Amino acid sequence: MHSNDLTDDDCFALRQASRHISKLYEHHLSEAGITPTQFSILRTLGRCPNLTMAELAKAMMMDRTTLVRALKPLLRRALVATPAEGQSNRRLRVVLTRKGSAKHEEAAPHWAAAQASFERSFGQQQAAYLRNELFRMTSDLSES
Repeated sequence: MHSNDLTDDDCFALRQASRHISKLYEHHLSEAGITPTQFSILRTLGRCPNLTMAELAKAMMMDRTTLVRALKPLLRRALVATPAEGQSNRRLRVVLTRKGSAKHEEAAPHWAAAQASFERSFGQQQAAYLRNELFRMTSDLSES
């Protein structure tokens, strides 16, 4: 028999925690005019340049439609680009522009402030443990 108590609901607990943490990062990153998702996209492209849309979607654990919606403001602001040379629609590449790299550098201290704030309130070791467990969970899911 299942309980109606929300304290037994893993999905609810994860989504509630996600919204709480997202608000913290949104608050800090808004000072740089960027969202946490946009920051993650810029950071991923900075670390793994020249990804295809499919590769970026996989790295971000997003479906392509959601990724396209997230990329639109970055494309409009010329923070990322999709160079046309030698690409078919199936292998569309996304690259970080110089302006995008500069935006990432501008936003990084704000991200670090959010990270530090979370770790101060939650505990540095607990945050590291939680992060490792969440990455382990998503890694396990992506292998299935």
